[in-house]
Amino acid sequence: MSLVENSFYKEIKKLLQDARQKVYQSINSTMTLTYYKIGKRIVEEEQGGEKRAEYGKALLKNLSEQLSKEFGKGYSEQNLKNMRQFYLSYKKRQTLSSEFKLSWSHYIFLTRIENISEREFYENEASENSWSLRELKREFNSGLYERLALSKDKKEVTTLSKGQSINSAKDIIKDPYILEFVGLPELSSYSESELEQKLIDKLEHFLLELGKGFTFVARQKRITIDEKHFKVDLVFYNRFLKSFVVIDLKIGELKHQDIGQMLMYVNYFDRYEKQEDENPTVGIILCKDKSKALVELTLPKDNSQIYASKYLTVLPDKEEFKKILEEGE
Repeated sequence: MSLVENSFYKEIKKLLQDARQKVYQSINSTMTLTYYKIGKRIVEEEQGGEKRAEYGKALLKNLSEQLSKEFGKGYSEQNLKNMRQFYLSYKKRQTLSSEFKLSWSHYIFLTRIENISEREFYENEASENSWSLRELKREFNSGLYERLALSKDKKEVTTLSKGQSINSAKDIIKDPYILEFVGLPELSSYSESELEQKLIDKLEHFLLELGKGFTFVARQKRITIDEKHFKVDLVFYNRFLKSFVVIDLKIGELKHQDIGQMLMYVNYFDRYEKQEDENPTVGIILCKDKSKALVELTLPKDNSQIYASKYLTVLPDKEEFKKILEEGE
């Protein structure tokens, strides 16, 4: 096949793939809206019918049997209950047809989130970032909503339901970062190089944890200052911030020397790597433990470039995050 023929084939293939995706999205949206309407009719029938629990049970059982005979799988009593709950969870929306952008499986999971603001946050993030159901569950189980809310004031928390907006460096920072995907038990012994290798091996997972707009640039980036060589553990770029993000890994407790070293890295990137149209470099020190007082005393008050965050190698107790958030409110 010639280069021209190969290019022609790829163009046609792309058109078909795009069309197939649009058809899938259209079908998915239509079916989700239909399930919403079925849930609505079930609720209306239950409210308008006999006021007995037995009636409700019989209604779903009989409906399930009839629909399954004519339309096949997908209409079990449990799925009909899911449709009813779906309607009850989303009935206050002003418009519907253009808002159900996720799969039915996504919405079954979302309806189990009682906090409306939290549910809306995960729905918006899943839609905007094209999260699979597995990724959605991972972000929920890692307490992403609570972790982001803990870093914001009360006014900012109320806007979090619309999704995560990135306007400054602090908007990309999490504390702690959850690195359960590296497979390192909390009490196990490992080196910083081992942790780094695990993060590179699971780069797709690490990018998901870092958040929106991150692309990988380099590992062990060598920089030279006065003929002395240093290596930055990990370098990323964030397209929303339009800035480099350098990450240093510390497996022990954070020391003031670590902050000084990161300050040097950030200054180097600002002077020798950053372009004129790019914003100041952001530095993140990922450490096993840290003293908040030490960080505050070491960094200048107007600091907006260097951040120290703890990391966990096991999934935390999500309920504990909720408790801390509630106490703060």
